[in-house]
Amino acid sequence: MDPYGFPRAGQDDPADPATYYPPYFRSERFQRLGYHVQQLRGGFHWVTSGGYDAAFVVTDDGVVAIDAPPTIGENMLAAIADVTDKPVTHVVYSHWHADHIGAAAVYGPDVEIVAHRITGELLERFPDPLRPPPTTVFDDDLTLVVGGTTLELSYKGENHCPGNIFVYAPAEKVLTVVDIVSPGSVTFMHCDASQNIMGWYQAHEQILAYDFDYFVGGHHMHFGTYDDVRTCVEYFADVLDGATAAVERFSRSDELLTILDGAGWDRVFVGTENWINSMANHATKYVLEKETSTGQLWWERLAGATSQTKYHAYTVLESIRLERPRPGYRLRGENPPVFLT
Repeated sequence: MDPYGFPRAGQDDPADPATYYPPYFRSERFQRLGYHVQQLRGGFHWVTSGGYDAAFVVTDDGVVAIDAPPTIGENMLAAIADVTDKPVTHVVYSHWHADHIGAAAVYGPDVEIVAHRITGELLERFPDPLRPPPTTVFDDDLTLVVGGTTLELSYKGENHCPGNIFVYAPAEKVLTVVDIVSPGSVTFMHCDASQNIMGWYQAHEQILAYDFDYFVGGHHMHFGTYDDVRTCVEYFADVLDGATAAVERFSRSDELLTILDGAGWDRVFVGTENWINSMANHATKYVLEKETSTGQLWWERLAGATSQTKYHAYTVLESIRLERPRPGYRLRGENPPVFLT
């Protein structure tokens, strides 16, 4: 093990909840082909590689695909062919990140690609032949009607990244919002590598404002229900509570000086790491030891809790320090009152 890197995760972490791994995941077909497709309602279908998810809707006039993760790749076409022989006529990009649309070229050059204006601008600025730029863009809301099927596209502001949209199928009551909530798990580290954490938290409540029966989140082998989303929202509310308490305790100017003193003033960055780690560890302990609304601990309810919470804690506490309002600032003069750094 490189002494300068992260330690290897150990076998002492508890197993994920048994309910996390669906039957298809260990099936011979999935292990052989690498994808699973499932009808949610009507023409709306969910596709997964086990780590990344996408979706498509079969309409009277063709297929509308939502995203194209490289880990699914051409299996997206195979999944569609399992269901229909109709061609893909439209593609909706959730956002510009390559891990979700980096195989969009498989749909061919003749499809209409719909995305938020910011997604289009980013793909023009950073061109990628496997992520063709959109042919149709919008700013706030767009109702896409194809072959009698309606998709309501909405942009509610930056969250995971600029341009990340909500895709709602009202007749089927399916909501797709990528990289915000991963049903059944605490999602990938650092709030799914999100950029605007206040916006990301706001998106949790925006999701719950929809009337949906099925939720597609883009990750981790599960679609979800409304209750699944509420469980994830509860978890991240606890992360925010723990991180807030950690910042209030360890980011006091007097506490920070004590931590920096402990490392020595010729090793300021070591002291800084100790300061950040003190906050992350405090928040992580709070979350993992807290009894949840069901009487269980989080690792008993959501996969990944023991390994990912420390990364979420770090990201959220930095969001508190960088994005959220502060109670004050340093006052002038010698020995000023304690303030949050």
